[in-house]
Amino acid sequence: MKRLAQTIKISALATASIIFSSNANAFGNRENKAIKAEKAAKYRTVKHNAFKAGERLTYRMHYGIIDAGEAVLEVKTTDKKVKGRNLLHVVGTGRTLGAFNWVFKVRDRYESYIDAEGVFPWMFIRRVNEGGFKINQDYIFKQDNQKVKTQDKKEYDVPLGIQDMLSSFYYARTLDYKNAKINQEFSMDMFIDNEVFPFKIKYLGTETIKTRKGKFDCVKLRPLMMKGRVWEDEESMTIWVTNDNNKVPILLETKISVGAVKATLTNWEGLMSPINNK
Repeated sequence: MKRLAQTIKISALATASIIFSSNANAFGNRENKAIKAEKAAKYRTVKHNAFKAGERLTYRMHYGIIDAGEAVLEVKTTDKKVKGRNLLHVVGTGRTLGAFNWVFKVRDRYESYIDAEGVFPWMFIRRVNEGGFKINQDYIFKQDNQKVKTQDKKEYDVPLGIQDMLSSFYYARTLDYKNAKINQEFSMDMFIDNEVFPFKIKYLGTETIKTRKGKFDCVKLRPLMMKGRVWEDEESMTIWVTNDNNKVPILLETKISVGAVKATLTNWEGLMSPINNK
C-alpha cells in the first residue's frame, strides 16, 4: 500500500514527468521589483498556444475501481520578475483520498516560477509529506550562469534552459508532434534531487481515448522514467494528450508490480483554446 501511494503521488505530478534558498528570500519579498542581471545571457523563446495564466487541470487517480488520489495543476499570474523577465507561477498539488489517508497519507506541493517567454524555471519549491516522511527543497535556477543553488547553499553546474520536475510538464506541452515519426524521442534535461537527469519522451502515434468526460483525439506518448525510483523499467508510463494546441494530458497509466494506477482528467478551466473532444 505504501508503494502504491507513492506511485499515485509521483504519477500525478509526473504527467509531467511534477524552493527558496537564502538568496531567494530577497526574491520573494520584492513583489514588484526585478533582480538585475549579472551578465547577459541568450535565453530561448518558445512560441506556443499550449497554456496561459488561469488554467487549472484536475486529475483523479484510480487503482482499479478505487479513487486513490487527486492532483491539481494550476497556472497563475505573478508580479515577480527575474532579471527584468516576466514569470508565470505554476503549482502542482497531490493528495491521497479516503482510506488511503489512513494507510499512507500524502500531501505534496510543487511550485515553479517559469520564464514566460522561454518556459524554463527560475525557482522551484518542493514540499513533500508522505506518511510523515518530509522533503523540503528550494532551488534557485541561475540560468544566466548555468547553475542551480539548493537550500543547503550548494551550487551545481547545469545546461542552459534546464527544467525542474514541474516546469518540464509545461515545456513538454509546447513540443510539436505533428511531423513526428513513431518511436521518435524528444529530449530535455531536468534537475532532480541535486543531479541533472536526461529526460526523454517517446512519440507513439495517435489514438482516440474514451473517459467519463467523452472521447478525445489524442497523441500517445511514453515518458522514459527513472528506473528504480518507483518504476521497474523506464517504459512503465504512458500518457495520452489532446491532439490540439493545448496538449492537455487526458489519461495517464503507470504499470506497477501489483497492477496499474491511472490518472484521468476530471475537470479543466481556463484553457488557451477549446479542448479536442468528440
